[in-house]
Amino acid sequence: MTNENTREIILDILLSIFKDGVYSHTAIHGALEKYQYLSKRDRAFITKVCEGTVERLLELDYIVDHFSSVPVTKMKPVIQNILRSAVYQIRFMGGVPDASAVDEAVKLAQAKGFYNLKGFVNGVLRSVVRSGDTVEYPNPKTDPVGYLSIVYSTPSWLVNYWFDEFGEDVTAVMLKSFMTERPTTVRFKTSRITKREILTSLRDQGVEVRHASYLPYAYNISGYNYLPALTAFMKGWIFPQDVSSMLVAEIASPKPGDYVIDLCAAPGGKSLHVADKMDGFGMVEARDLSSDKMELISENIRRADLINVKPVMMDALVFDAASEGRADIVLCDLPCSGLGVISRKSDIKYRVTQTNISELVELQRRMLHNAAAYVRPGGILIYSTCTVGHAENQDNVRWFTENYPFTTESLNPYLPRELWRLTTIEGYLQMMPGIHDADGFFIARMRRKRD
Repeated sequence: MTNENTREIILDILLSIFKDGVYSHTAIHGALEKYQYLSKRDRAFITKVCEGTVERLLELDYIVDHFSSVPVTKMKPVIQNILRSAVYQIRFMGGVPDASAVDEAVKLAQAKGFYNLKGFVNGVLRSVVRSGDTVEYPNPKTDPVGYLSIVYSTPSWLVNYWFDEFGEDVTAVMLKSFMTERPTTVRFKTSRITKREILTSLRDQGVEVRHASYLPYAYNISGYNYLPALTAFMKGWIFPQDVSSMLVAEIASPKPGDYVIDLCAAPGGKSLHVADKMDGFGMVEARDLSSDKMELISENIRRADLINVKPVMMDALVFDAASEGRADIVLCDLPCSGLGVISRKSDIKYRVTQTNISELVELQRRMLHNAAAYVRPGGILIYSTCTVGHAENQDNVRWFTENYPFTTESLNPYLPRELWRLTTIEGYLQMMPGIHDADGFFIARMRRKRD
């Protein structure tokens, strides 16, 4: 695989993200699936450049605009993304020679039919190389929002939003953490095989394994080429899932024999975890909206070899009278802005708007309205999101307990001591990127009052 071809794949991925609106993790995964024959080195290079270009988009555009007579917003998408990815290689990838990054970008522009612009591409990139690190950024003292927006490539409205919610210091810590690569975290399923056997299987395939924070069965893995090719994955011994998400099953604390409804279950990680904790007894209904999501859940159930999970295609916005008052536990991990997982899905920060958040709050409340009726008297509702911000989290819990016969319960009996907070006594936990060793995540436990 030549460098030109590798960079052409990168360009195609970036065009699908920025021109066609495909989510970055989907576009990258799809390309790597298509080009499975690529070497581990080439796959890693493609992933690094694509993820880095998306992650640092605003900063890259800021740098290009500093040296270009044409603003990035006025460029053709092909030229935009050739320049962005080349500047990323020049500024943030020490292993790529500057001359190589420039030359390959010029060749790629020509190969894509922009022969008349190869001089422009060459000139901009050579200016970037000559400049070193001399581009002047906004002053962090007089313009902290502008500075953080460029340095951490986050829209200024979102920086302001978090300033209002958490203050400048916490926001800066969180933004910095989003630029730190998060490991692949997996849950070990040890009901049928020992932890030692899983570790041996992974290490025999060259995988680096280290224990993750907070939970004894959570591990971080790295050094693998293709996760589905790992024996431990194929046999259902490990499941990709962040620790913050694993805490949902801990806080739900199901018992063997419980009837559990997972309202928005895809890809099924929480459903499988809860079912594991029930020792094969009871039933978890893993519900979601589409046939694609049903197939994803079903595949994970087959791999886990669990008999007490059932996929059910159902829209959480449509009331299911047959479920009224039946569930011991309802899991409401609802659609949200996803702002807690920016480190894994960088383009989220460019897609979300304040209007989106308001619309999501309304959607979440409509789903919670239905979910409330499914919980039996004395039963439990777990509300969770993968975001940070009061509107989708604390405000929703307050609204819910004020309007439905539910009360929050302390989370401390279900959490490791290092996660105990005043808020966990009150019934909720907000995991904060950069402060907790996990994705940004919110979990609340609420019990339905007995009649």
